Amino acid sequence: MADPKIAFRNVSKVFGTGADAFTAIRDLTLEIADGEIVTVVGPSGCGKSTAMNMVAGLIPHSSGEVLVDGRPVSGPGPDRGVIFQQYALFPWLTVRENVEFGLKLQGLGRQERRKRAMHYLGLVGLQDFAESYPKTLSGGMKQRCAIARAYAVNPSVLLMDEPFGALDALTRVTLQNQLLDTWSKDRRTVMFITHDVDEAVFIASRVVVLAARPGRLQEIIEVDLPYPRDEEVRLSPEFMEIRNRVWRAVYRRDAQAA
Repeated sequence: MADPKIAFRNVSKVFGTGADAFTAIRDLTLEIADGEIVTVVGPSGCGKSTAMNMVAGLIPHSSGEVLVDGRPVSGPGPDRGVIFQQYALFPWLTVRENVEFGLKLQGLGRQERRKRAMHYLGLVGLQDFAESYPKTLSGGMKQRCAIARAYAVNPSVLLMDEPFGALDALTRVTLQNQLLDTWSKDRRTVMFITHDVDEAVFIASRVVVLAARPGRLQEIIEVDLPYPRDEEVRLSPEFMEIRNRVWRAVYRRDAQAA
């Protein structure tokens, strides 16, 4: 079996000290394979975003090991692209220039930056808006630009924290489809945090369910549905069966903890 792309080995995270200490995650052990797309769900306070931020190197873990490609994570790196719910686009730059920003920091020449930016804008369906400014884009288009920007710097891992959470239902479904389409063309390892059970099942090959107080692994549910996925998959009995299993795992535990 190949080595995992991302690995948590008995990871715990404690915020604060003494009487103010709070254990956000306790003894998390989890592996994500290279090229796999995994969603993480659970009740509020279960540590979903904390786990992702530790992989991103944005916060340190308290104990255990967080590994990417077998190497301990000690801080942010170009091998990991992070996409948050907020778009974080530069309003004074065009769509293309936003995508080129990280490439410029990497020292790529103008021609190569433009070529790569246009490639990834094409993958997310924004090539016709390359010279537009963010203020002229819809929320879904801004998030597609953010995804293209993350892809362009060629990370091997995409970390996505509720990236579609602020969007309306129709746009959210459209971007779920777009994400899977992009992933199928230029496959990366994806760790996707969400509160939406339907979204979690539709996107993932596996759904990781965390329990809260403190955050810990409760269950890993295989999504045995073939790719590519479409609206027929969402309406299928197989989808509903898996969706109901995830729902029960998340909200039964949530009710017990309340």
